[in-house]
Amino acid sequence: MRGAVMVKVPEADLTVLSGKDKLTLYQWNMKTAKHYFCSVCGTYVFHNKRAAPDHFGVNTRCLRGVDASAIPICATEGENMSVKAKGAQVNWLGPRE
Repeated sequence: MRGAVMVKVPEADLTVLSGKDKLTLYQWNMKTAKHYFCSVCGTYVFHNKRAAPDHFGVNTRCLRGVDASAIPICATEGENMSVKAKGAQVNWLGPRE
């Protein structure tokens, strides 16, 4: 589950069937994006990015019956994502806006 393979899902199509009470929200920078983790095991479950606020990225490795190895991979990196928050920590990588 730790090797996340994310798929983009419209917000209206995501339904959490169980374990919602176990989700922990993590936010940084502008606090627009929302990253959800399991508070029990720490697995990265899904996120709602500021670049696509009407969609969720869902970690397919958390879904029963889904073969994550069959999903085409498009690598991404966060180092060059813009940092917009006033007072952002200097150790946050990425161009400042």
